Amino acid sequence: MRAAFLFFVLANIAFFVWARYVAPADATVDTAPLGRQIDPQKLRILGPGEVPAAQPKPAAAAPVAAAPQGPALPAPPASPNAAAACMEWGSFTLADAPRAEKALEPLALGNRLGQRRTEELAGWWVFIAPQASRQLALRKGLELKGLGVEDYFVVSEEGPLRWSLSLGVFRNEDAARARLAALRAQGVRTAEVGRREMMVPKVWLQVKGVDAALEARLKDVARQVDGSELKTCGS
Repeated sequence: MRAAFLFFVLANIAFFVWARYVAPADATVDTAPLGRQIDPQKLRILGPGEVPAAQPKPAAAAPVAAAPQGPALPAPPASPNAAAACMEWGSFTLADAPRAEKALEPLALGNRLGQRRTEELAGWWVFIAPQASRQLALRKGLELKGLGVEDYFVVSEEGPLRWSLSLGVFRNEDAARARLAALRAQGVRTAEVGRREMMVPKVWLQVKGVDAALEARLKDVARQVDGSELKTCGS
């Protein structure tokens, strides 16, 4: 028993000597921590009562609220239709203008319809040759009315054309021949086309606020009157 005790004591002494002087240092133990610090003179060991309280984490910054948007702005108004403008139809003699206005009545133009009066140089006319007397000229006029021709007048001025019957004066030959063709269709056989330069009072029927739909309807009406022209006001 004594021998076992002595062996145990010697074993502990041997282990102490081996651990203290022989065994290699533990790789996980840093034997010189201060030597590898930056500014080690600023470090100090704190006692148990000197440990500072944990600092609270800074609160997360509140998200910046998006700037309130104002009410949606209304879309800009559509620009007026470029076709909404003034158009004029003509030109008509003073006798023809009322019939032309009547042809526009189905369009219900109201106060949008007006007139522009002017004088034009007429270079062509449709006529019936001079009659021997005023009575014969008036009789010829009655024949024209019987065929449905209302637009005529008897030339009474002195000269070679006295007692002739004028059936229309026109700026160009094409318009005059269109009128002659219309008269032929009504049964007038003695009318003819000739040159005659004279200043003639004329009427243009003006329509304001014309859009594309109304322009199309005006063109339909204008096509029914031979020799008439539909155009933009002032052109």
